[in-house]
Amino acid sequence: MSGMADSLWASLPVPAFLLDPGDVIAEVNPAAELFMNTSVRGMRGAPFFDVMAIDAPLEESFQRVRDSQASLFINTVDVGGGNRTPMMCDMQIAPMTGMPGFVLMLLEPRQIADRLGRAHSVKTAAKSAIGMAEMLAHEIKNPLAGITGAAQLLSMNLSGEDLEMTDLIVAESRRIVQLLDQVEQFGNLRPPKRRAVNVHDLLDRARKSAQVGFAAKMRLIEEYDPSLPPTFVDGDQMLQVFLNLLKNAAEAAENGGGTIRMRTFYEGGLRLRRKDGTAALPLQVEIVDDGPGLPPEIAPEIFDPFVSGKENGTGLGLALVSKIVSDHEGWISVDSVPGRTAFRISLPVATKKQIGLKPEEEE
Repeated sequence: MSGMADSLWASLPVPAFLLDPGDVIAEVNPAAELFMNTSVRGMRGAPFFDVMAIDAPLEESFQRVRDSQASLFINTVDVGGGNRTPMMCDMQIAPMTGMPGFVLMLLEPRQIADRLGRAHSVKTAAKSAIGMAEMLAHEIKNPLAGITGAAQLLSMNLSGEDLEMTDLIVAESRRIVQLLDQVEQFGNLRPPKRRAVNVHDLLDRARKSAQVGFAAKMRLIEEYDPSLPPTFVDGDQMLQVFLNLLKNAAEAAENGGGTIRMRTFYEGGLRLRRKDGTAALPLQVEIVDDGPGLPPEIAPEIFDPFVSGKENGTGLGLALVSKIVSDHEGWISVDSVPGRTAFRISLPVATKKQIGLKPEEEE
């Protein structure tokens, strides 16, 4: 490739693979390197099926394209291999003009489109759930206080097994109050007071807090891109997001051990549609654990309110994370297979004007 062809190849926004007549990888574009988390040198010259793991009979598809000299579309295929977890993709295979036997394969990951398409409905459902939960919390607390008081009065004249029963009533009532407090906190989250923030400062604070608390037995690894520009967020709320994700990762670890990777990088291709157009979300933060992964039956709804994979979980933690990220005009997603669960938060870059703002001056 040369000249304009090089520019077009490098500018393709989707992963692209050029295969020779023997299904050996002749070339990959930068988007494919990012998608596979493998360099072009690690893929060029390698047999395609040694690098890629695709749940479809592609040998037949490649031959069909070569024989017919016509493009072929394959929808909803599980694509994995290399250093990445499997992801559902749509695929297009096309013959290369002037290069007999060569085929071009383009991948379009479905995850971004599916998650963005769900964003509005999830946010609406969260608002409805929050309103209902707040009302119920308020209504339940009053009679609960009466039950607790009555049990405490009864306990003054009891002993033995009867006293154990009243103590149980009091303890369980207090546990319910704590849950209701969490629900009310979830609903009363104040609007973000944003300012320009170095995301690594927030991650460092979250890491230090985790290492002296819930992640004391775990190994936390930092993989930061020090060149990342500031983002425009409420530091306290985003710190809460990072702590929540780190706590989830720690709770997923078996026997309290394991590794958590905190990774940041820049990816310029992601844009989020808004009422006033589209906004770029190039700053990426990933929290990756090596636990057993999310239960497959709840993974697609893990950010919905009251969905939890934990025993006795409230299902409010990740819903709160999703709400905070959404309020900051960001995006959150998750990739999960046994042995690797990665939560990714995508955030905007602070503008020069925003860098000069104080929190109370936010527009």
